[in-house]
Amino acid sequence: MPGSLEPLDLVGVQVPYYFRCPISLELMRDPVTVTTGQTYDRTSIESWAATGNTTCPVTRTPLSDFTLIPNHTLRRLIQDWCVANRAFGIERIPTPKQPAEPATVRSLMNQASSASNPVSARVSALVRLKGLARDSEKNRSVICSHHNAREMLMSIVFSDSSSGSSELKQEALAVLVVFKLGESECTEIAADLNKVIYLSKLLFHSSIDVRLNSASLIETVLAGTRSADLQAEISNVADLFAGVVDILKSLSSYPRALRIGVRALFALCLVKQTRHKAMEAGAAEALIERLADLDKCDAERALATIELLCRIPSGCSAFAAHALTIPLLVKTILKISDRATEYAAGALMALCSESERSQRDAVSAGVLTQLLLLVQSDCTERAKRKAQMLLKLLRDSWPEDSTGNSDDFACSKVVPF
Repeated sequence: MPGSLEPLDLVGVQVPYYFRCPISLELMRDPVTVTTGQTYDRTSIESWAATGNTTCPVTRTPLSDFTLIPNHTLRRLIQDWCVANRAFGIERIPTPKQPAEPATVRSLMNQASSASNPVSARVSALVRLKGLARDSEKNRSVICSHHNAREMLMSIVFSDSSSGSSELKQEALAVLVVFKLGESECTEIAADLNKVIYLSKLLFHSSIDVRLNSASLIETVLAGTRSADLQAEISNVADLFAGVVDILKSLSSYPRALRIGVRALFALCLVKQTRHKAMEAGAAEALIERLADLDKCDAERALATIELLCRIPSGCSAFAAHALTIPLLVKTILKISDRATEYAAGALMALCSESERSQRDAVSAGVLTQLLLLVQSDCTERAKRKAQMLLKLLRDSWPEDSTGNSDDFACSKVVPF
């Protein structure tokens, strides 16, 4: 099969066929050899095995196992070839990090979980596990395959504070938040308010990483718990909103802090009974002033949170009082995504329904043009309905010269929710 490969023309340079993966036909970046002696790019052969194939792709020989041995010699030859051809714009492939060996992971897990080991040794093992987990999805899979890995980490995190080292617990927390928790694990934490209270206290820790890891776990538990009663009990824990909002306010220069803060606040605000706590903690100011710094997904969550908070009187009042709220919401329409547009239109609808001043501010910010464009766009039907409702609501606030000679609205039927 390799002999049948035609030379690959890469920016005018022919790549030798033996540098190419027999599966993808691309230049190999991490060549590994299987038990038949054939070499493939790691990503390609792992994908091959993941789809249920049990044979060597080239020889069709059944593989007794999929042990992958790094082909360091071939990788160095490929790297040398890349360097020799850099004048043609070819970049040297980086030396890949090798995935964690299951035996190494087992040893580290045993070392970290054994209460008879010195605390320093257990902390060292957790630090190494954290590094491995953050390196790759493959490593996370290897760690999670260890028996009761997440349960072990949870037992360390929530061990009795009088008998557990704070450093040990914080390192275990750092490893735990890298993984996805199942519903049973989230429910186990949610059902014990002492555990939630412990996490709420960590939101004010002197270490930024500890604060963010705590907020991340809180968000995971809220999202993974189906019981509305448990969600309400969590969101009612003292200082939880204050801690999350403070992350958005005081750690805004950290992209990870913005991401985690927005997600945790959104999860908390999904609980209707405690949304007023978000307003008491200053969520309106934090969300509006950080909105421009967020990426697409987090901006959507922030706008969804704003719409949720605008459904309560204190939320409407707080957002309406902020000078940037209306202009930012108007500017967001059709700029980020369909979801973001829908949430922005919903928030504007709530604000303008409660205040004539908000109506005038929205018109001054150019909402008329944005809504007309939205109604004629390919956006979601829900967003269009909200836009049509807003157009009807704001009609009395439009300047006369914008509607006097216009037939723009004749074709836009207002559809109620």
